[in-house]
Amino acid sequence: MGRATSNVGVVPAALRVGTSPAAVVFARMRGAGPVTRDRLVTNSELSAATVNRQVHALVEAGLIVERPDLVDPGAIGRPKVPLALNHDGPAVAAMHIGARRTLLAIADISGRTLYSHAVLTPEGEAEEVVRGLAEALSELVGRFSGRRFLWAGVAVGGDVDESTGAVDHPVRGWRGAPVGKVVHEVLGLPVSVCEHVQAMAAAELVLAGGGANHRTSVYWYARETVGMALTVDGHVQVPSTGAGTVAHVPVHAPRFAEVAADGVPVPAGAAQADGIVGLQQVIGTEALRRAATANGVGADAAVLLDQRAGALGEAIATIADVLNPDAVIVAGDAFADHPRGLAPVQAAFDAARHLPHRLELTPTRFGLGVQEAAAVVVALSVIYADPIGSLA
Repeated sequence: MGRATSNVGVVPAALRVGTSPAAVVFARMRGAGPVTRDRLVTNSELSAATVNRQVHALVEAGLIVERPDLVDPGAIGRPKVPLALNHDGPAVAAMHIGARRTLLAIADISGRTLYSHAVLTPEGEAEEVVRGLAEALSELVGRFSGRRFLWAGVAVGGDVDESTGAVDHPVRGWRGAPVGKVVHEVLGLPVSVCEHVQAMAAAELVLAGGGANHRTSVYWYARETVGMALTVDGHVQVPSTGAGTVAHVPVHAPRFAEVAADGVPVPAGAAQADGIVGLQQVIGTEALRRAATANGVGADAAVLLDQRAGALGEAIATIADVLNPDAVIVAGDAFADHPRGLAPVQAAFDAARHLPHRLELTPTRFGLGVQEAAAVVVALSVIYADPIGSLA
C-alpha cells in the first residue's frame, strides 16, 4: 500500500487487554466503579504496595481521583477513601470513516460517549476529505473546552499502515491517504488509526470485556463491505502487512451470481451452473439493488435476503472450521436486517459446519453503536494498555 512520508504524532493502536500493573489496576477500576485500595488488592491479585504505587501514579496522571465524599460515615476505624475514574476531566476524540457516512464522537476516559453524530462522508481528494472531517471533529472538541483531551482515534475500512496512519481505501479510491498525519495536524493530539473491523473486535474485547471467557474469538462485520478479525488470548491480531480479506471466500448465491461486477445481468444460463460468487458480491446496498434488478424483485425481497444470510453462514462456517474459535461475534446491517434476525445465518452456519460441537453466533454487544465503539476504542486503546507511559 502507499506509505505516508511522516508518522509524527501517530501511534499504533494497542488492541489488547493491558497486563502491566497500572493497566490491571485501571481496568479493575473501570469495571468496578468507586472502589477502595484494599478491594483493588483483592480483585487484582497484586500486592498492596504495588496497588498503592499504581494508584498514586494514576492520580498524578489525572486518570483517577479520590472521593472522600463517598466515605461511609458509619464505618468503624480509619476511613477508607474510595477511588473513582476521573469522569469529568480527561476525554478523547474519535472518528469512524465509512464508505457512505462518517461518525464523529467525544468520549470520557471510561469509554462512555459524551456526544456523537454522523455526517455524510464527502467526495473529493482523500487529504481534502480527511481534513474536512478532522476539522468537524475539532469543532466538537471545542465544545468541550473544560475537558483535557488526551488522544484521537480513527477507525476506517481498507488497508491501514498503523505506524504512519496512511490508508488505502478501495471503495473510496484512496491510495496512501495521510489520515493520521492530517488528523494530528488539525487536532494537535496523538492519534491512532486502525482498520475498522479490527477496532470493532477490540471494542468487544476491551470496552465490553467480551474476551474474558474465550481464548479465541472471530469477529465478522458485514454492511457495505465484509471483514473479519481474530482475537487470541486478549489480543486482536494485527498482521504486519495489514488486515486480511474474506471478500473472495466462495459462497453459493445463484440470485447474485446472475449479476456481473458491472451490474449487467449475465446471459441466461451462464451463471446457473454452480451459482458460486465471492462473498463481497452479496454484501452491500448496491449488490442487493443489482440482484433485485436482475431477478425482477425488490431489494428487500425474501429470496435475496435469504440467500445473503445463507452465504454469510456458509462463509463463517468455512473460516470457523479452520480456526475453531471459542466464539463467533457478528455485527452489521447484513446480519441485522433480515426479518428473522440471525436465525437464517445460524441455520446456514450449522448446515455448512464440519466440526461436531455446536457454536452459537453471538451479536455484538454494541448493537447499532458498533461503529462508534470502534472509533472510541482506537482513541483509548494505547491509554488502556499503558495508562502511565502513554501520557508521560
